[in-house]
Amino acid sequence: MTFDLILRGGRVIDPSQKIDGVRDVAFRDGKVAAVAKDLKAPAGTEIRDVSGYIVTPGLIDLHTHVYWGGTSLGIDAEEFCRTSGVTTAVDTGSAGPGNWKGFRKHVIEPSQVRILAYLHVSHAGIYGFDKRVMVGESREIMHLNPIDCAEVADANRDLIVGIKVRVGLHASGTNGEAALDMALQVANEVGMPLMAHIDHPPPSYEHVIGRLRPGDVLTHAFRPFPNAPITAQGAVKPEVIAARKKGVIFDIGHGKGSFSFKTTRAMLAGGFEPDVISSDVHTLCIEGPAFDQVTTLSKFLCMGMPLDRVIAASTVNAAMALKRPELGSLKPGSAGDATILTIKDGKFDYVDVVGEHLIGDKKIVAEGTVVAGKWWHPKRSTRFRKTVAA
Repeated sequence: MTFDLILRGGRVIDPSQKIDGVRDVAFRDGKVAAVAKDLKAPAGTEIRDVSGYIVTPGLIDLHTHVYWGGTSLGIDAEEFCRTSGVTTAVDTGSAGPGNWKGFRKHVIEPSQVRILAYLHVSHAGIYGFDKRVMVGESREIMHLNPIDCAEVADANRDLIVGIKVRVGLHASGTNGEAALDMALQVANEVGMPLMAHIDHPPPSYEHVIGRLRPGDVLTHAFRPFPNAPITAQGAVKPEVIAARKKGVIFDIGHGKGSFSFKTTRAMLAGGFEPDVISSDVHTLCIEGPAFDQVTTLSKFLCMGMPLDRVIAASTVNAAMALKRPELGSLKPGSAGDATILTIKDGKFDYVDVVGEHLIGDKKIVAEGTVVAGKWWHPKRSTRFRKTVAA
């Protein structure tokens, strides 16, 4: 069997296969070819020695904003992914049906890293999100465009994975119910999942999750008061438990205002881990408090969530939410993506969106990535010297 690339001797953590041990990972023709101990390298195979490092399926960030240059909140996907170990960035509603073509042609198609998207029911997506101008795109119902949203989503199923709506006092004013209803109609029409943002009420957290269907995603799931998923006594609300049983997917979506340590402590103590951990990275939080995906993952590791489940929440669980089983796994035949990580020990200062600081003893650091079976812009290339099998 011929290989294009072998990652040699790393600690492979692949929750999709319940693997946690030293293995080699081989790639061929842009896909994972094999995962085993001491793989033989045919002549001409590129080899990277990753012994002492962790190798995971390529990390998926389920909530990003990467329409760089097209919206004021967009960041550069490739730059972000290089430093954060992300191989699939999922944009969540930066573009709507009115500006999707530009997003696809000028950002997604030229990108070396994979970009998928939830299409916003708003005609122009999230168009007024900036330091000085903050316009809730769902406040004016006339700006929502369900007919074109359905048509564009149906015509771009290779890249569009679902429909996005933002509801809450900031995003939709008093029109939250109407915007949510419109987005659900689109999602039903095209047979795609919905991702719903919530901020301050109205509508309430409980109301939104009560409307969501199995496979729909609630993002900002561990947000602070108001509209938190816990009671004043710190218990997980029964409506939240019922929604999970129904099949609603709970995503972190850290961002600028949507993740708190207080909520997370209560949720984890109540046995309610997130299904998916994502950064919601954009221009207003990339320099804090979210920073990037590995920082968001580190917060959960420091709060006691086991490493394998932290990795699962950014690999196989995210892939299941996307309905893309070829992602988030190192099974042979899967997309040829992998992330190389280390876990640093020490004292690290983490902050949430309300300003609470947590001194953690661990930090997950991205060291390099493989994208489509190729060693892709490693962060520290000198650490992983390339050799070629003779």
